[in-house]
Amino acid sequence: MDVTDQQVDVLAIGAGPANLALAVAIEESGVDGLAENTLVLEQYPDAKWQRNLLLPWARSQVSFLKDLVTLRNPRSRFSFLSFLHERGKLDEFVNLGTFNPYRWELSEYMQWVAESLERVRVRYDARVERIEHRRGPDGEIEGWTVSLSSGDVVRCRDLVVGTGRDARVPDVFADLPKNVVIHSTQYCSRITEVPADQPARVVVVGGAQSAAEMFMAVHQDLPLSEPTLVLRSIGLRNYQTSKFVNELFYPSFVDEFYDASADTRARILDEMHLTNYAGLAPPFLDELYSMLYQQRMLGRQRSTVRSMTEVVAARTEGDDVVLDLLDHRSGTVERLRCDLVLLGTGYDPRMPRMVRDLAERAGLPEISVSRRYRVDLGDSARGAMYLQGVNEATHGISDSLISVLAHRSQDIVTDLLDRRAVAGAVSG
Repeated sequence: MDVTDQQVDVLAIGAGPANLALAVAIEESGVDGLAENTLVLEQYPDAKWQRNLLLPWARSQVSFLKDLVTLRNPRSRFSFLSFLHERGKLDEFVNLGTFNPYRWELSEYMQWVAESLERVRVRYDARVERIEHRRGPDGEIEGWTVSLSSGDVVRCRDLVVGTGRDARVPDVFADLPKNVVIHSTQYCSRITEVPADQPARVVVVGGAQSAAEMFMAVHQDLPLSEPTLVLRSIGLRNYQTSKFVNELFYPSFVDEFYDASADTRARILDEMHLTNYAGLAPPFLDELYSMLYQQRMLGRQRSTVRSMTEVVAARTEGDDVVLDLLDHRSGTVERLRCDLVLLGTGYDPRMPRMVRDLAERAGLPEISVSRRYRVDLGDSARGAMYLQGVNEATHGISDSLISVLAHRSQDIVTDLLDRRAVAGAVSG
């Protein structure tokens, strides 16, 4: 296969909701040449949202009005409602009487958006192997060189990283064989590797939405399994759904949060933990409780929930995985043997490894992001790097969610255009 060397103006890594929203904002900007010189790279053969938790019954916890465009441009042809209308599904969705689509519906919507782009290009099966910065004669960063696993090279002036955070695998599980551990980011792809016609002792670790969804799903995917859910908290809890608290997800709150002191930001993030990271959607929590209730009442106790319990050691003995469980009520440690461990342990809170490595090679003492999501590379840098979805510490908890996608995209586009205007004035 011939190796290509391609040059673009803006290169976005990851065709997830963040970069698809940006692609739409760039295409709708009306600026000559910008969209035509923008490329989105996706490592998979398609664009999907939460591809490994696309469970048929799982719903989005966010209103469909917070799609890729509506809060920025309610007239956009790229809205979720436009998608439903074009697919002939609008009447049925309206008849559901809900603001919360199924997750697979939003995933199909995002693929539709990718296919509907007319000028911004999306390249699939494009896995990034390495990113290098390029410096000009004055030593300042002028752009980026991205090498793909195919051997192709893409060069750009501005780089946008929208790949999300790295999966978090707690150290206690690090030495287990890979074939007996499945993180939630791998669930749908890998659970099919487990024989469904054989009994399986499955332990799910975690107390938030992803852990609970795997706990529910494995009952169907492995019908002979005996699942155990292990969580450190006193029990599964609802998301915080107060409308007063939800105002902190307004795009307009990003300004207030960004301008706050570090202490205030930390306090707000701590207070909002239960709005996203440590709870379940209330309807789903009721479904899960009902399943366990029926088991108890009908005398077919298949599932176990062990609260206030922590896995303090994990190893293999023969064909068994052995977990040491610390019961925080009694202080005792008990061994639990199982066949498979499912991790609903979330994501590494640090910047993605790709970004940390790139910052280190570029000699950045720290990763500092402006209000418009641009990494500080120095005032004279011609090239830029933007980060999407990993800026909770500076932009608020909504930065990792779809709530602010539309407005964040506009912020980045505005910054792109302002920088070009300044460069044009200087060169002129």
